[in-house]
Amino acid sequence: MKFVLYFTPMAKKTLKELKEDTGQKKRYQSVTKALKFLNENPKHPGLQTHRYYSLQGPHDEKIFEAYAEQKTPAAYRIFFFYGPCKDGITIFAITPHP
Repeated sequence: MKFVLYFTPMAKKTLKELKEDTGQKKRYQSVTKALKFLNENPKHPGLQTHRYYSLQGPHDEKIFEAYAEQKTPAAYRIFFFYGPCKDGITIFAITPHP
């Protein structure tokens, strides 16, 4: 089952900034590849998806963390929750590992 990806304004802004920064080309490619995996299968082994307990969505949704990069200084992560519809995933944040 494919999911529809929705982005918060903050996540959309981060993705745009990564795309426009030529020095971040490799990182942008890693993030877009991870987003493709999320779209196709949020439990893809390469994403190492797991629940992130210290955050909640705007309506108390469970937040999950997926790896966009590994073994990289300040590796990027994608935080998301399921919704707003049954086949939807909302990308909450795209950020360096906290």
